[in-house]
Amino acid sequence: MIMFYFSGTGNSKYIAELFCTTMGVACHSIEEEVDFGQLMDTEDVIGFCYPVYGSRVPRVMHEFAKRHMDSLKGKKLILFCTQMCFSGDGARAFTDIFPRGFAQVIYAEHFPMPNNVCNLLFLHLDDEKKVEKYLARAHKRMQAVCDEIQRGVVKKRGFNLFSRAFGLTQGMFFPAFERRGLKSVWVDEDCNACLLCVTNCPMKNLEIVNGKVVAKDNCTMCYRCINKCPQKAIAVYINKKVKAQYKGVQAGQGAFFAGNDC
Repeated sequence: MIMFYFSGTGNSKYIAELFCTTMGVACHSIEEEVDFGQLMDTEDVIGFCYPVYGSRVPRVMHEFAKRHMDSLKGKKLILFCTQMCFSGDGARAFTDIFPRGFAQVIYAEHFPMPNNVCNLLFLHLDDEKKVEKYLARAHKRMQAVCDEIQRGVVKKRGFNLFSRAFGLTQGMFFPAFERRGLKSVWVDEDCNACLLCVTNCPMKNLEIVNGKVVAKDNCTMCYRCINKCPQKAIAVYINKKVKAQYKGVQAGQGAFFAGNDC
């Protein structure tokens, strides 16, 4: 068994590493420079963990899976998705990448995690006490998940009709949202070209041109640059500086925030 994950700001990384530590299996970010095909070819069970966007798989993970279809055909899959509240069929959505019967899902689960979207008025970053509650629930759920997988229990969260209907309701708006997001990066004049966003972008969407950060219209909306920028000088969708940033979670350390109104 092996696990691959994409994590914009740390939530999915936390869940993937929690699973792999508990199960004693290898864990890899899809951003690593390794031979993924070779890693997949040597394992029977392949795990994927990712944040769900509008009940859909992030484009960066979608493209990764597409590139490695030859190595994934006929494999058994474990699918985890992290979500802010309820995505409906966020884990099941991964199977839409492949033809019917392409691979066998043996376990799928959703993990509610802290909100990392820091620039929408109707969403607020959670305080540390609430984050700790998220993590406690995640640990409890993961222990149950690992126990069931070890016992050979097959469970597929998000595959029932209600979940699929709820996911479809959210997902029907996602293509337009995603298309707009491609070109939605905004950079404030306070940017000092420190290169942090350029080097950390999973899509290689940012570059320095004449001393300024410029986007190449290929954003996957992971919010990594927004939450990492020391000047709070970059944003997605909303052309406005953020007041607070989500700094992610770390094992045993809870969450850390910068700014105010968080």
